[in-house]
Amino acid sequence: MAEHLASIFGTEKDRVNCPFYFKIGACRHGDRCSRLHNRPTISPTLLLSNMYQRPDMITPGVDPNGQPLDPRKIQQHFEDFYEDIFEELSKFGHIECLNVCDNLADHMIGNVYVQFREEDEAAAALAALHGRFYSGRPIIADFSPVTDFREATCRQFEENSCNRGGYCNFMHVKLIGRELRRKLFGRYRGGGRYHISRSRSRSRSRSASPRHRRERDYDRRDREKDYRKGSRDRHDRDRDRGRERDGSGGRRRHGSPGRKSRSGSPPAREGSEERRARIEQWNREREEKQ
Repeated sequence: MAEHLASIFGTEKDRVNCPFYFKIGACRHGDRCSRLHNRPTISPTLLLSNMYQRPDMITPGVDPNGQPLDPRKIQQHFEDFYEDIFEELSKFGHIECLNVCDNLADHMIGNVYVQFREEDEAAAALAALHGRFYSGRPIIADFSPVTDFREATCRQFEENSCNRGGYCNFMHVKLIGRELRRKLFGRYRGGGRYHISRSRSRSRSRSASPRHRRERDYDRRDREKDYRKGSRDRHDRDRDRGRERDGSGGRRRHGSPGRKSRSGSPPAREGSEERRARIEQWNREREEKQ
């Protein structure tokens, strides 16, 4: 019986504990939920509820005055907030991940999840945030039961196919730009990469989500592009030095050593008999000169 209860804990089959609170640290029913919300007394993860205020909070893509907003300005506003929060929270310890929800439902809008490497770092951050304000609003912080963000995020959103939009009950994590990822998380990983943290106790063998694979592919393509650009630059420099050695500043004459023919094919190799004949001719010429 105990094994059965342990196997269904935090799942839809658990009729006692709330699976949504267990997975994402928030529930649309709040304190009125018919199932239990087991609030942790200690955790490496903190939840800062409704902290991020989008500039298009009322209507997506439109400011409070009804004027359309440039998506680049919306993203810049978010990245400024993200960097500000990261720099402040990093004073208390090593940040494993910092996720901001892009959901619109009341219990998830603007939620900020920060996971530290150690529980005592999270406890120090929670104590320091108590009674503080951000942008004129009090910071509501508490320990969160979330330790595996891959279980908390919406898989369909990662595949750009979530039909519930911002009112989905799983996390729609708002992404930051590649340069900011390297700037913030590179200090921990030697120029490493931003990631959604895995649980320390499970899900280590699971494959990365499609969005994480896309980010990995983007980084690999960037490295390959830099390598190809560096190769072209080195080729251009070698070609210029070759022209300087010719003294003409232009192309080498047709048939010069070490160059291909105009048709682009390499020079034909001589056979062994031709090489021996050429060597004998050189020897005869040398003897005649002597």
